[in-house]
Amino acid sequence: MRRPRLKPVRERNPIIVAVVGVVAILVSSLVAYSADDLPVIGGGTTYTAEFTEAAGLRSGNEVRVAGVKVGKVTGVELDRAKVKVSFRVKDAWIGNASTAAIAIKTLLGDKYLAVDPLGPAAQNPDARIPISRTTSPYDVTKAFDDLAGTVGQLDAQQLALSLDTISTTFANTGPSVRTTLDGLSALSKTIASRDDQLASLLANTRKVSGTLAGQNAQFEALLRDGNLLLGELRRRRDAIHGMLVGTQTLSVQLSGLVNDNQRQMEPMLRALDRVTALLERNKRSLDRAMALTGPYTRLVGNALGNGRWMDGYLCGLVPKSYLPAGTGPKTGCMPPKGGGR
Repeated sequence: MRRPRLKPVRERNPIIVAVVGVVAILVSSLVAYSADDLPVIGGGTTYTAEFTEAAGLRSGNEVRVAGVKVGKVTGVELDRAKVKVSFRVKDAWIGNASTAAIAIKTLLGDKYLAVDPLGPAAQNPDARIPISRTTSPYDVTKAFDDLAGTVGQLDAQQLALSLDTISTTFANTGPSVRTTLDGLSALSKTIASRDDQLASLLANTRKVSGTLAGQNAQFEALLRDGNLLLGELRRRRDAIHGMLVGTQTLSVQLSGLVNDNQRQMEPMLRALDRVTALLERNKRSLDRAMALTGPYTRLVGNALGNGRWMDGYLCGLVPKSYLPAGTGPKTGCMPPKGGGR
């Protein structure tokens, strides 16, 4: 049976092709965005736990078992007088006696859900982990805020007067009781005299905690940039390692090349050595030849430097008997002054 021939893309309707492409891109984007929620790619089992308070836990925070990340928090919502926390765990066993606690991840207040997997049987995902098996963290920032507000509401003078009254009332008691009450009275006076300093200290503590909470995003960005820097250093280290490995490989290949061509190169090197020795032995002759070549080259250049003419002098070509009287050199073959052509 002959299969029908498929049309090439350029022969199809471009509008239909564009619509199909846009739909495919949108579907791929949705799948990539919600990959964690897919049954095959994301996976995991969802559990719920009850807490007396959320304590800053948010959806997306990590879920850890023995310090290892095994999932994330998927929801935090109010359920009457309790807080219901939903979390998904993958590749981790949760027992029917497991405990869950909201723990502090960083000094800046980030939280995570710590699960201690206990119990002989697996936890039923449809059953909640009760409040009796969950705990919330101690929030230092909130505690300082409450302490500052409580101290601000105290009447230091009235407290000192009350403690003095108690000390006066027990003035006729035993020495140990009087000593204790006198110390208590001194403590109250000290607190009253330092009221302004304590209030200022607690107010500054509140400002510091608020500043740290407000700069949380900047600290997170700083940590992320630090991770990027470390990643770049790791890549540079890998690149340098690759370069060193390549250099070592190149040296091995060059050594093999030299070993393979040693027989062919050895005669050439020996001949070159003989040529060098011959030149060394005839160094003086070469120096003398070079010294004589200079003047000869200069005279040839002068003779040929007059354009189309060449300067020359022939001596002894015509016998003296054929020359007019008084002409020709008297001695030797020196040319007359002014030269000849």
